[in-house]
Amino acid sequence: MEEKYITQEGLDKLKKELERLKKEERNKIAEELREAISFGDLSENAAYDEAKENQAFLEGKIAELEKLVNAAQLIKRENNNGWIQIGSFVTLSDGNAEHCFEIVGEEEANPIEKRLSFKSPLGQALLNKPKGAQVEIITPKGVTKYKVLKID
Repeated sequence: MEEKYITQEGLDKLKKELERLKKEERNKIAEELREAISFGDLSENAAYDEAKENQAFLEGKIAELEKLVNAAQLIKRENNNGWIQIGSFVTLSDGNAEHCFEIVGEEEANPIEKRLSFKSPLGQALLNKPKGAQVEIITPKGVTKYKVLKID
């Protein structure tokens, strides 16, 4: 099973969502099934078919989240000794502006929140680089160069 790097905050969110799905959503679908069964003949019961589809989808999502929680490898924010690691906060310059990112696992990546996956092209280029290092990334707009200004 592949390890999934995740912060404690991210793991807590996954566990909370998993618990909600198991309790609230399962109960909701069980009620939908009871109601659909009360309509009678199941062979031509669209409400029953829909409730069964919803149940299958929910159970798939629960299984996926359980797998993710079990494979979670917590990101420990340790002393990075001046090198970019998963969990590092990085300040970069592209020559025009500064950009700050947190290097995280795939499940928590969110560009809007400035959370960059360590598997993304920029994340891969930054891993194990020291302050002052320069990296180049090929983007649809061409090559973009970044300089590492700060690592926390």
